[in-house]
Order: sequence, then C-alpha cells, then structure tokens
Amino acid sequence: MTASLALGPTLYEETVPGGGHTSFVLKRGQQLRITDIEGGANVSLLLLNAMEKSERLNLPDSLKCQHTAKLTAGHCLYSDMGRVLAAITKDTCGWHDSFGGVLNADEVKEKYGAGRYQELRNGYFRNGVDNLLVEMGKWDLGLADLLMCLNLFSKVTVDSDGCFHFQPDNSRAGDHIELYAPMDTLVVLTALQHPMDPNPAYAPKPVQLTWQQVRSDGITLLCRTSRPENGRGFHNTERLYI
Repeated sequence: MTASLALGPTLYEETVPGGGHTSFVLKRGQQLRITDIEGGANVSLLLLNAMEKSERLNLPDSLKCQHTAKLTAGHCLYSDMGRVLAAITKDTCGWHDSFGGVLNADEVKEKYGAGRYQELRNGYFRNGVDNLLVEMGKWDLGLADLLMCLNLFSKVTVDSDGCFHFQPDNSRAGDHIELYAPMDTLVVLTALQHPMDPNPAYAPKPVQLTWQQVRSDGITLLCRTSRPENGRGFHNTERLYI
C-alpha cells in the first residue's frame, strides 16, 4: 500500500551500524526512509514533538484509534495529544511490533554474555535502554521520558491465550518503511535486536536512513481516509501551524 507522491531530491543519507543509535528532527513536510540493508534488522524508535518534548508517541492510542494490533502503510503514529507525529506512507515489510520494548544492560548480559568494551572495544554489546538514553540526553530528556518504543521490521503475534510469539525473518534485505512528518518530529532510534529474537548471538544489523522533501502531500489523503480517526488526528496537527 503506497501513497501517490511527488518527491524532491534526496536531502541526505547515512548508515546506522548494528548496535548504533542516532537522533534528529524530521521537519514538517519531510519524509524519512529506513531501509533494512542485510535483512533481519530491528530498529527501536521513539517520536516526540520537537517543539514541546513533553508530547510523545503513544502506542496504545495509535493502535486503539486505528483498530489494529500491527502498524503498516496507511497508519499514523499518534502523540498523547491526539496529533500525528508521523504517517507511514510506504512499507514493504508489512508488520512492525508495538509490544516488545527494548533490553537493558542486565538483560543483554544474561541473553548474550558479558561482551565488555575491555575485550571487544567498539564491538562491545550495547543495549536499547542505554542507547536511547544517550540520544535522549542530547535533547535534555532522561529516564522518566523513556516510554514504549516501536520496533520496526519485527513481527510479534499474540495467540488465543494472550502469549506473544516472535516471527523470525519478517524483514528481508532491502525492505523499507517511509515516515512522513506532518509536524516537526524528534526521532530517536537504535538498531539493536528485538528482545524476543531467538538468535543466541549478539548480532544487530545496520540500517540506512534517507531524507527526502515531499513536494505534494498525497500522504494526507491515504492516511485521512484509512480511518475516520486519522482525519481528526491530522486536523489536530494542522492547528499547530495556523
């Protein structure tokens, strides 16, 4: 499912290595493509209002108001103020996990072993909590601001007994998701394995980030019409820029 868009030239590209992390403001009217380079990547993602960072991604509301347990093209990522932080305009993967969260340092050590800097240098084992906090600290945010994250490229299903099940090989090399920003959105992310990934080895995969300017807003039509609630979400967002 893809919106009809007119895109300007690529503004910038960079690669986030496996285990890496970054943060930046995705400006209103820009689109970010996140690409799984090798297959099997996982990207833990946080979104916040860049102008007022107390407003941040609310995954329960994003799922509830769109009547879904998975997020893909045509869906919106909502803030706790009912505004659209980002709209998913294209998705070749088809399912992104909202349940799994990230591992902390103790959990990484228990799952993968010590992986200390003293022996491995820059190959040491990183964890999602610390990676996200490093980036959040650059924006005067801390542990109290670390809420639920979206795990891109990962699929977790729920059975009839309410148990979670991780589905391996959900994302293949070249799979990508595109996020359009209808407001200035602070993006915080880290490329680390999903907490439920059964691979016993610490082996996070790299991803590529590509920024583009959107020249015509075909995304709005796609997302506004996918759910009536999304029309109200865009209305709430556009009020910021009257």
